Amino acid sequence: MYKLLIVDDEPQILEGMKRILDWEHYGFKQIETSDSTEDAVFKAVDLIPDVAIIDVCIGKNLGYDAIHKLNEVNLPTKYIIISGYSDFQYAQQAIRCGVKDYLLKPVDRIKLQEVIEKIIIEDLHGTIRDVNADTMSIDPVLGIHYDALSKLVNRILIMIKTEFAHNISLKSVADRFQMNSTYLGQLFIKETSMKFSEYLMSYRMYRAQELIQTTNEKIHWIALSVGYNNLNYFYTQFQNHFGTSPSSLRMKS
Repeated sequence: MYKLLIVDDEPQILEGMKRILDWEHYGFKQIETSDSTEDAVFKAVDLIPDVAIIDVCIGKNLGYDAIHKLNEVNLPTKYIIISGYSDFQYAQQAIRCGVKDYLLKPVDRIKLQEVIEKIIIEDLHGTIRDVNADTMSIDPVLGIHYDALSKLVNRILIMIKTEFAHNISLKSVADRFQMNSTYLGQLFIKETSMKFSEYLMSYRMYRAQELIQTTNEKIHWIALSVGYNNLNYFYTQFQNHFGTSPSSLRMKS
C-alpha cells in the first residue's frame, strides 16, 4: 500500500488536497501533512512516502529546498509541485528537481488524477484497473457509467465538461452537430433524465463545490471560473442546489 505526504502552509489547502481524490481507492492507506519545509523533511525521512505533493512556496521557503534535501538522501519518493504561480523559473526548477509534474492552483482534480495514475503505473508498478472501473467511467452528475449512454450523449457531456465555463447552450451544441435542438434536447432527457440546462447547472455546481473545498480562492472568482458572471445568480443557484451557501460549505470542509 502507498504512502502520501502533502506539504502546504495553508490548512485549508491541506484539507482540500486530502479530499480532492479518493486516495484510499488508489491504494494510499497513509496520508501525512506538513506546513513547513523543515517539518516536511523530517516527516518524509520518517514516512518515506511513495508520493509527495509540495507547494512551491511554503512560508518564506521554497518547496524545492525540501526536495533537494530529500534527493540528497536518495528517498524513492515521487514529487508533484503545486503552485499559484505560472512563473517559468519555478517550472524550470521543478524539472531540475526531477518532479513528476507541476500543477497550477486551483489544482484540477482530473489533471491530478492523471498524474497519480501515471506514477502508480510507471513508477510504483501498480494497477489502477479498479479505480478506472469505479471512478473514471462514472459520470459525477448522473452517477451512471458512460457506456450506458449513446456516443452522441457522451459527446455532449464531453463538450459540457470542456466548455462549462463559457456560454454553452443546447442550441449552440445542436448547431455544431447540425441537428435540431428540440430533437437533441429530447434525446438528452431520454438518456439522462435531465434537461441539458439542468445537467449544465449541476456540473457547474459540482466544479464549484470542488474549488470551494480544495482552494482558498474568493467566491466571486470561483463563480466566474464555472461560468457565472452574475455573482448573486450564482449564490441563488448554489443555495438551491446544495441547501447551503458557498461560505458555509467552505467552513464545513
